[in-house]
Amino acid sequence: MQPTIRAVLVTTATAAGMVALGPVTAFAVGAPLNVRGTITRVSGHTIDIAKRGGGLVVVHLTKHATVAAVTKATLSEVKPGSYIGTTAVPQRNGTLRALEIHIFPASMRGVGEGTRPWNLAPRSSMTNGTVAQKVERVSADTITVDYRGGHKVVTVTPKTKVVALVPGSRSELQPKAKIFIPHAIRNDNGSLEASRVTVGKNGVVPPM
Repeated sequence: MQPTIRAVLVTTATAAGMVALGPVTAFAVGAPLNVRGTITRVSGHTIDIAKRGGGLVVVHLTKHATVAAVTKATLSEVKPGSYIGTTAVPQRNGTLRALEIHIFPASMRGVGEGTRPWNLAPRSSMTNGTVAQKVERVSADTITVDYRGGHKVVTVTPKTKVVALVPGSRSELQPKAKIFIPHAIRNDNGSLEASRVTVGKNGVVPPM
């Protein structure tokens, strides 16, 4: 039985719609992901990473992806006016307890300013901003982190990890290097794409 003209038109329109939707699906991306782990292989702009919690991911670096290196630092380097990021968890008194503090170089001032949920630990958050007061002691001291539209009071303890970010290069992205990639985008083929990479230097593990 020959298909009617209406059936042919409907079939053609449906096929055309699927073709039109094809490119959109192919280039769809998922929510940003944070990747923590160890580099296992580097091939051109692509790196394989053994994730800290298990499993392997493939990450493609964009052409102009920036690389920052993580070095050891101390609380004495956290000064008024320093631009820092801190991962913290809430305390009963309404303040935050810092799990880590990373000090940004001047060239990265303003990066990610503000506060947002983070996935380093349950109920953790990430706050990037300017230090309003100096840390005097390591024992249960607090700092205020100012950012546009608000501020957070963060308690620093002896367990708080402190590092500094310095300009890095792609030559530091080598197998066995510890790495942290913020806000990687998942492509439809399962790979990840990143425009920023943080790599540990001299054995330092990025604590973010």
